[in-house]
Amino acid sequence: MSNIHVAVAVIISSEQEVLVSLRQAHQHQGGLWEFPGGKVEQGEAVYDALLREINEEVGLLITAAQPLIEIEHDYGDKSVLLDVWTVTSFEGIAEGREGQKLRWTAIGELNENDFPSANIEIIKMLKTKSKP
Repeated sequence: MSNIHVAVAVIISSEQEVLVSLRQAHQHQGGLWEFPGGKVEQGEAVYDALLREINEEVGLLITAAQPLIEIEHDYGDKSVLLDVWTVTSFEGIAEGREGQKLRWTAIGELNENDFPSANIEIIKMLKTKSKP
């Protein structure tokens, strides 16, 4: 079984909305929303992977990010290690550079049922942090 190390960005706008992208039908967990990111290459630092993937996927240049959480999740056919970072500063305008749909969503409106199960812990953490 493959074990995939993924750099994940929780990109938060000044309006306290987070950027999510729709996984394409042909992808694992296709049709579900996710936080953008991608595979960490062999020998690549996680932060470098995060910068590269976010630029490639959504066209943003990250200027400030901090580690948020690491999540290990087994889907049965593959297991993932999500290295999740909070992005608090970026340049550019988000666009789906791989043909994927993007949307900015208020943290309180994130629906766990719309995301792969590995993302549920991220959503719960964001909702807890955003409560007044």
